[in-house]
Amino acid sequence: MKLKGAIFDLDGTLLDSMPYWDNLGENYLKQKGHNPPKNLKEILKTMSLAEAAQYFKQEYSISGTPNEIIKEILGLIENQYRFAIPLKTYVIPFLDYLYESNVIMCIATATDHGLAKAALERLEVAKYFEFILTCSEAGMGKDNPEFFIKALELLKTPINETMVFEDAIHAIKSAKAAGFCVTALYDKSSHEDQEEIKLIADIYLNSFEDWKEKLIL
Repeated sequence: MKLKGAIFDLDGTLLDSMPYWDNLGENYLKQKGHNPPKNLKEILKTMSLAEAAQYFKQEYSISGTPNEIIKEILGLIENQYRFAIPLKTYVIPFLDYLYESNVIMCIATATDHGLAKAALERLEVAKYFEFILTCSEAGMGKDNPEFFIKALELLKTPINETMVFEDAIHAIKSAKAAGFCVTALYDKSSHEDQEEIKLIADIYLNSFEDWKEKLIL
């Protein structure tokens, strides 16, 4: 396909950040004096930060507004975005190629806008992206296909010439349901879903190192 636009997920796709998120919900509940359920990671997997905050408030009667809960959660991981989380391998050469090919790019993420921006600026890749759209800003999670339509409306490129890059199966399904061509990136956090992801996605990459072999842009 002739590519004019690219919508990138952040965590697990461009950033090697999922190990930092894996135990965040559990650590937050423990900090609040609660015993997390064994399936908490699965419960939170498709939620935006706003949805997770609402879940914690409803299920565990945590005091404070949802926005206050979000601030507390972000406080546990903020320094990782500002100082530690790295890019995944071969991200910059791929972004360079798209940029030089005049592909318009954006970030579509469940992560807080400020943290996403801080990480992108620290890693010197913010220049590639026209904007960041978060689930909180869109008012919906990535399990809703309309989230990707909102990103496209801001990107202003034709859907048949725009590709979504994702690692998580729920987001890949939503992007496909919205009518996008999807490239799936391997991430350890989604390892159990890889066979299904390979069936759903249009293109599958173990890393961006493989793009020359798999992507015809």
